[in-house]
Amino acid sequence: MAKIKEKDLKKEKPKKEKKEKAKKEKPPKKPVEIKIEKKPEIKPERYFEAVGRRKTSIARVRLFTRGEKEFLVNGKPYNVYFPALELKQIAQSSLEKMNCLDKFMVQVLVKGGGFHSQAEAVRHGTARVLILFNPDFRKRLKKAGFLTRDPRMRERKKFGLKRARKAPQWAKR
Repeated sequence: MAKIKEKDLKKEKPKKEKKEKAKKEKPPKKPVEIKIEKKPEIKPERYFEAVGRRKTSIARVRLFTRGEKEFLVNGKPYNVYFPALELKQIAQSSLEKMNCLDKFMVQVLVKGGGFHSQAEAVRHGTARVLILFNPDFRKRLKKAGFLTRDPRMRERKKFGLKRARKAPQWAKR
């Protein structure tokens, strides 16, 4: 048994020595210099903001008077975000009505609902933001029906029913 103990001790000693050698061999750490560059402060661009809604879709529209003349929806060009021709026409119709499609940079953040209700929410929001930009646009946009918030929403599901009004199949026996 004495032999086993000596072997165990021999095995343990080199491990400790290796750790001590590793500690001794490492060069001392030098302080790291971090260069922080100050970015020039950019004044926020002037913009008009409004919210458009339809069903459960909510569109936050920003109209910039300066910058590139583009129409972005969730960071993508509107004709990429809305693939169908009908949806593109709905989304741009309020700008088209006022002949402002190529005059402003429009950024839209839209969420909720489907593509069609999102397109109508974008139209509602752009119409509202155009009125903030120029109150004279109100009469034409109101006549076209772009300022009216469509209040129709899906009816909630009731308990005991399968949907809002559909009841489970009735069985006589």
